[in-house]
Amino acid sequence: MSLKIIVLAKQVPDTRNVGKDAMKADGTVNRAALPAIFNPEDLNALEQALRLKDEFPGSTLTLLTMGPPRAADIIREGLFRGADNGYLLTDRVFAGADTLATSYALHEAIKKIGKFDLIISGRQAIDGDTAQVGPQVAEKLGISQITYAEEIRSIKDGKITVKRRLERGVEIVEGKLPLLVTVNGSAPNCRPRNARLIQQYKYAKTASERQTESNDYVNICNTRACINLEEWSAADVNADPKQCGLSGSPTKVKKIENVVFQAKESKTIDSSDLQIEDLIIELITNHTIG
Repeated sequence: MSLKIIVLAKQVPDTRNVGKDAMKADGTVNRAALPAIFNPEDLNALEQALRLKDEFPGSTLTLLTMGPPRAADIIREGLFRGADNGYLLTDRVFAGADTLATSYALHEAIKKIGKFDLIISGRQAIDGDTAQVGPQVAEKLGISQITYAEEIRSIKDGKITVKRRLERGVEIVEGKLPLLVTVNGSAPNCRPRNARLIQQYKYAKTASERQTESNDYVNICNTRACINLEEWSAADVNADPKQCGLSGSPTKVKKIENVVFQAKESKTIDSSDLQIEDLIIELITNHTIG
């Protein structure tokens, strides 16, 4: 048995380096001001997909991401680790999309990709923390979903068995393919890059990236199909512009406020009941707890 697997991945701003310029006046993320990384839980999802590819010979693993042209880095990172191909959704029409507009665009792209057995994504992206895109894509496709997955245990007779990690324990659940799975950060980390695959795909670029290259590079692209990364616009996937980007996003940012944490004077207390009680009252009054 072989599987057709699609992994949804996202290039996100590195939230460990958020500064005062992290947000624009319209409430969208200023991605140019922040370093870009592969969304951590999407890497966990990629590892689960790669394990299935190893287990079922002949399986194909396709990466799908939406973002600006530089998000092609996500496709390359996936290829370096063992993915077979990838598609970059990039268009100014997609800019400023919330989860509803994002899931719509991904849904249209998946329809263009065609038949699949399994879609795997990270539980949530660190730049939004909504955990909504994966489930919304499943709803739009009309397929079942399993969320908070920590391990894909098995696939047999058209059914998948998944271990879910929840707040108060674990569950073992079963679903029927085709199906979408979102993966927790508690799942195994993604394997490192493969040296051979790095050499094979290090010059892989999209059409937008190739515009600044020399004729020699373009000639190489014409003879090596593997280094031509697919790049789709809204028109390529027949997406309705009114349902994409800001125009298709009902979520609106009302106010942005930069919060700067500053250390204050320390307080030392002993183990007496009175001082502990006073500390708890102070923390409740300041809305630190409670």
